[in-house]
Amino acid sequence: MGTFKTLDEAREYFKDDGFASANGIVLEELDDNHALTSVILTHNHRNALGGVMGGAIFTLADFAFAALSNQLHMGTVAQQISINYLSAPKGDRLTAKAVCRKNGRNSCVVNVDVTDDTGRDIAQFVGTGFKLQ
Repeated sequence: MGTFKTLDEAREYFKDDGFASANGIVLEELDDNHALTSVILTHNHRNALGGVMGGAIFTLADFAFAALSNQLHMGTVAQQISINYLSAPKGDRLTAKAVCRKNGRNSCVVNVDVTDDTGRDIAQFVGTGFKLQ
């Protein structure tokens, strides 16, 4: 069993993640196998060209990574992150699904796929988490 017993307990813990909260990112699902986060895109998520900011996409994926890695071990921080931007979002909503690829004694590796509500693959994020003791 993971850190959080319920989704509401996890949401209560992550409510203090001010940057994600201020940007409308929501924790939709969380269990020991995956985390799902989402955001409804607004004008505030867009750059001067009207596209979605890479930082908005990264933050959505990073929040899914944080939720899952801390579900596996409370006190996990990002040690290394990479992201590949695959396509520009066309829809109005993005989702990020995190799954654990390795859950070791001192670290974990989490893959996060970001998609939009039209089914487009938007980004692929890989995070290595360091488990604080």
